[in-house]
Amino acid sequence: MAEVNVKRVKSSDIELKDKLVAINRVTKVTKGGRAFTFTAIVVVGNEKGVVGYGLGKAKEVSDAITKAVDDAKKNLVKVCIVNGTVPHAQEGKFGGSLVFLKPASHGTGVIAGGAMRAVLESVGITDVLAKSKGSSNPHNVVKATMDALMHMRDAFSVAQQRGITMDKVFNG
Repeated sequence: MAEVNVKRVKSSDIELKDKLVAINRVTKVTKGGRAFTFTAIVVVGNEKGVVGYGLGKAKEVSDAITKAVDDAKKNLVKVCIVNGTVPHAQEGKFGGSLVFLKPASHGTGVIAGGAMRAVLESVGITDVLAKSKGSSNPHNVVKATMDALMHMRDAFSVAQQRGITMDKVFNG
């Protein structure tokens, strides 16, 4: 695999929208009865190429979501988007989840399910074909999707890395 070019972004100067991906109720049996806690996974993005995800745990659902949003704002990355889609086909893997992203023509829409859809819409991708294989655990699917997005490179960055002009990237 190629080296990952991750560009961290500060959340202070960006207007972010958050999407709740999943909430999980966890039960701990104690001497005094059952103790319930909640975990939440949230994706935040500005729909213009910046996205992040976060996890939060608390005794109340609203507190878990708030913590997850705060965590997501600390983990923002810049993703390259070309004409509303991904620049090239890419696989991402995390744990037991494997995701595949493929560019799509204008008007196709986001063909993805569940946790992948939340991440792709938060980034601002409007047309993409996506497939999730293996584990459907929302935590792993979100992390695998982020892995695929962080490995994306546009033609300009490829030309810069190779030290050649844009013409040579396309015409060899």
